[in-house]
Amino acid sequence: MTTLSFKTLDSLDPRGKKILLRADLNVPVRDGAITDLTRIERLAPTIRELADKGGRVIVVSHFDRPKGKPVPEMSLAPISDALAKTLGHSVTFVPDCLGDVAAKAVATMADGDVVVLENTRFYPGEEKNDPDMSKELASLADVYVNDAFSAAHRAHASTEGVAHHLPSFAGRLMEIELGALETALEAPERPVGAIIGGAKVSTKLDLLNNMIEKVDVLAVGGAMANTFLAANGLSVGTSLKEEEMLDTAKAILAKARERGCDLVLPVDVVVAAEFMAGAPTKIVPVTAIPEGWMALDVGPETVALLKSKLASLKTLVWNGPLGVFELPPFDEGTNAVAQEAARLTKEGKLKTVAGGGDTVSALRHAHVLHDMSYVSTAGGAFLEWLEGKILPGIQMLRAIGQEAVPL
Repeated sequence: MTTLSFKTLDSLDPRGKKILLRADLNVPVRDGAITDLTRIERLAPTIRELADKGGRVIVVSHFDRPKGKPVPEMSLAPISDALAKTLGHSVTFVPDCLGDVAAKAVATMADGDVVVLENTRFYPGEEKNDPDMSKELASLADVYVNDAFSAAHRAHASTEGVAHHLPSFAGRLMEIELGALETALEAPERPVGAIIGGAKVSTKLDLLNNMIEKVDVLAVGGAMANTFLAANGLSVGTSLKEEEMLDTAKAILAKARERGCDLVLPVDVVVAAEFMAGAPTKIVPVTAIPEGWMALDVGPETVALLKSKLASLKTLVWNGPLGVFELPPFDEGTNAVAQEAARLTKEGKLKTVAGGGDTVSALRHAHVLHDMSYVSTAGGAFLEWLEGKILPGIQMLRAIGQEAVPL
């Protein structure tokens, strides 16, 4: 599936082995109820496979930001219950991830058992990647499986530290995620394009610079497109823009020209005098944004332009919406382009990999979340991968042949 150098579950016989599985159970919760089970559902195949083959699965994860101390509302206990329901398999919750409580629970496991240890961030050593915590976690198991790509950009005790002490493998979700990203950027079918949206150039500077090196077509949308339009000498009215980033935007535009990357900016926009539901709107060329009005979405000519670009591509990476999609009618541009990308994907003409920030919400809003080739829920890790950064959790999996340090 992928040429990246990491071991998968294909080379692990789990029977009788204690397997420390780093998962991402950091699911969205509102008023005590889980609002989106996607991360749990995507994790389930790895747990089922390991348990069905006789592995003793010890699930570890962080949840929220307890800042190194126990916070009852941030316990994994209710999430453990949701995991059991999703798996259709009994799951034992252990109210600690270290010490005698965890050690005794693991010692009594039988083949096929699944336990969930308490929130790793209840200990300050997790985020500090404390070597003693790493060793203690590793001492619970025979092998380590990382299935939490979404936490792989953090060098924490349970994501990077333990891999120094145990034979390490990628879980099925990690394998799929890395394969999808390789398909999109490392060895894509060309031409390859990217749609990058969002509010600020400053937060996506590394991403934009890396994309220029990787893709043939780079479409910039969202409020950060206003900064590029202003850098080209256009008036953008009261639109959100970063005045201090104009020279940077000019440099990015120059780099794109030098690299032969087709950097696509909006040619028309939907504007309003104020950002509120029901506000009067009009569609204007980007050369004629009225004073006192703000651009809140791309216009129909830009949508048509982007659709024509999509038709020329074989691979597409998407990160960020094209407009303020949360408030109609400023969702129309994102919806239309997303639906076209989904149509081309379903027809086998385009491979689409999307993720990060508001992208998942935007694609769900456009009713195409399940029509893309792959949609990552990883957030920060997905973004850092797109920026070309080395992810500590992935780096450890790639270190095939390294000797685990004895405990």
